[in-house]
Amino acid sequence: MYIKKILAFFSVIFIAGCGGTQQTNWFSEYGTLDVGTPINMMYGTTNETIGTPSDNFVGATPHRMAVLLPLTGENAEIGRAIRASVETAVLENAPQNLSVSFYDTADDLDTAISDALGGNPSVIVGPLFANDARTLRDAKPAQTPVLSFTSDATAVGNGVMTMALMPINSIESIVQEMSSDGITGFVILAPDTESGHLMAGAAVDASDIYGVPTNGIFFYNEGDSESIKDATAAASMNAARTAANQRARAVLADILTNERLTTIEESSLTLQLENLSKTDTLGKLPYDAVLFLGNGDDTESLASFLRYYGVSAHDARFYGTAMWDGSDINRDITMIGAKYAAMPEMTPEFANLYDRVYGAFPNSLAAFGYDATNLAIGMIYSPKADAAYLLDPSGYIGTSGLIRLKPTGENERGLRIVQLRGDGTVRTVRNAPSNFLTPVYNLEQRKIKPSDEMELETPGINPDNYINIPLRLRDKYKSETYGTHITAPTPIATKVITILPEDDRDAIITSPEFQPINLETINRTYIDSVEIIEE
Repeated sequence: MYIKKILAFFSVIFIAGCGGTQQTNWFSEYGTLDVGTPINMMYGTTNETIGTPSDNFVGATPHRMAVLLPLTGENAEIGRAIRASVETAVLENAPQNLSVSFYDTADDLDTAISDALGGNPSVIVGPLFANDARTLRDAKPAQTPVLSFTSDATAVGNGVMTMALMPINSIESIVQEMSSDGITGFVILAPDTESGHLMAGAAVDASDIYGVPTNGIFFYNEGDSESIKDATAAASMNAARTAANQRARAVLADILTNERLTTIEESSLTLQLENLSKTDTLGKLPYDAVLFLGNGDDTESLASFLRYYGVSAHDARFYGTAMWDGSDINRDITMIGAKYAAMPEMTPEFANLYDRVYGAFPNSLAAFGYDATNLAIGMIYSPKADAAYLLDPSGYIGTSGLIRLKPTGENERGLRIVQLRGDGTVRTVRNAPSNFLTPVYNLEQRKIKPSDEMELETPGINPDNYINIPLRLRDKYKSETYGTHITAPTPIATKVITILPEDDRDAIITSPEFQPINLETINRTYIDSVEIIEE
């Protein structure tokens, strides 16, 4: 299966912010047309621009489609899967006057791009990777449309668009679901990569839009159990909750040993001590949800450590993104009930056709390739301008649901929300949108800034709030608060100080020159800053 490689690409290539793209005709008409019913682009469905799939367009001007994919080398398996879907769409739907040529980007990218552009193609499908898309964007004529498969926002634009899922869509969808679930606050656990910091930034922006406060952000090294353990220990307030538990047990034990108690008091304190001895931690968390922004394997490790540190399903609900798609996490019984934003189910017609022809179930990239090819065919034979066709604000329905391309090169995809069952299947709890009549997303990927690690915002844990001791002993056994980290209010500056004398016979001293020293405001701090290095 290709799914683990696909998830690896997805985690690496999410980057926001880009400048310098040319605003050619790709921007000229965008936003001026009304949004209506999306166009169905599957299986050669007829529309006013193409005619029927059997129309050979005899005598019509010939057209060329160039396809740039890694067909050799370590990524050949993925490239061939997409090529198979492109060929399926061409054989099924393309008129006879369309020629399709494939170019291998694995060995010599510059030569592949030069050869592809030398044929003056009407459209280019591919390439797969962000750097390849950037190179093509800089080399091609601005008016030549490209339907690539990168999720990197910095690699598209100037006529280079992408059919891949943009991570920002998945993040916003799941934060919106958290809001619908009534979540009052959440922490973010994300990979300590450039894309991980940007995904965390997207989650923070979404939390502001949907009114779900972000209480903390913690990063970990992918696949590193020690780093994962450290991140979960911090996110779970393990040190503070352990100290609070130990203090509460010590208080109860001291009272039972040293104080004169009634029978009822002794029984109550003994029972409390026995209950506290069954766990290592004490105290409520300042959040009720955890958002995992990494892949399924890392998420399983993170969730396991969280449970080890006393964060159970009763303490916090678990949420994820499309990074979980295709992973083994849906077989983890301990993750039952967790939700994530996922692609719509692939249409069985395409899946069965692909399986019959190539003997394998298509992955997501293969589905994107099939849709890209059908969209390219529709554009070629449409009387509309290329930009007007591809950027139709009503969007399109393909093998993987609703999609709408944007003049920046990014896209919007309709996603569903699913819930893990622990048996390898998922339950759809919110269907994907079927049109863009109502705006689906509010975040703009290019405006997202990377987020640094953020310490938990919490009033801390005081053991006294979790044990019941005789009132007469409370002052004697008073405890400190563990793990406090809150943002203090800004002190109000005083212009004039009035000092009342000890002897009321003295005159009241009022002096504008006598000023207090303003205490420094304690602001939220960001710890363990990570330098972002472009890979």
